[in-house]
Amino acid sequence: MLHNNFAAFLITLTLSILWLRFVGYAVIKGWISNTISRKVIHIGTGPLFVICWLLFDSAPYVRFLAVSVPLISTIQFGLAGLGIIKDSTSVESMSRSGARRELLKGPLLYGLAFIIITLIFWNSTPVGITALMILCGGDGLADIFGKRFGKATLPWATRKTWVGSIAMILGGFLLSLGIIWVFDLDGIFTIDLIKFVPKLFFVILISTLVEAISKSDIDNLTVPLAAVLSGLLVRL
Repeated sequence: MLHNNFAAFLITLTLSILWLRFVGYAVIKGWISNTISRKVIHIGTGPLFVICWLLFDSAPYVRFLAVSVPLISTIQFGLAGLGIIKDSTSVESMSRSGARRELLKGPLLYGLAFIIITLIFWNSTPVGITALMILCGGDGLADIFGKRFGKATLPWATRKTWVGSIAMILGGFLLSLGIIWVFDLDGIFTIDLIKFVPKLFFVILISTLVEAISKSDIDNLTVPLAAVLSGLLVRL
């Protein structure tokens, strides 16, 4: 924890920008495809942002200061998607086809999910962090592994694969548990793993089922919503 919340904000914002620009640079250089870059950003941005929560103190206003980081990014995506500003790096790294208007779909909804959950939950409960980590590690890995290795499709969702769903369960579980454990070590939460793990697994299963039946890009809202509701249900 830093002694200055504004310094914590600047560090969080700087790391976020550097991460996005690094991935965009990798796409431009041809190191990774724009299809993979979307998911690399999807997976990495969330944990980086949430870990930075630990830099802030317990002042009532800090959630509003912290949330301005995804808010700035989301506004940027919106303006770039509408063509009001030119941001070729974001378009190249975060769209499937290279069309700027794609930023108004998945990336915009991803940012909105982070804004809403951060404002509502902040450090008050593991529910919010879990929902965001399932969105990042779970949904992100599901797409990568499903497209690369998935052959057998789900009987109730023929566009989704067993491999993708298993990757979502494992990725969401490990990333959620890892980040919550770090917050537990820092004293933000006090977790009883014997009780917490089964509840977490239930939340991830529900989120995975919702992801399987959700339309592309819309799952950036439906998955965290399912995680939040099921997390509140079991008192995660």
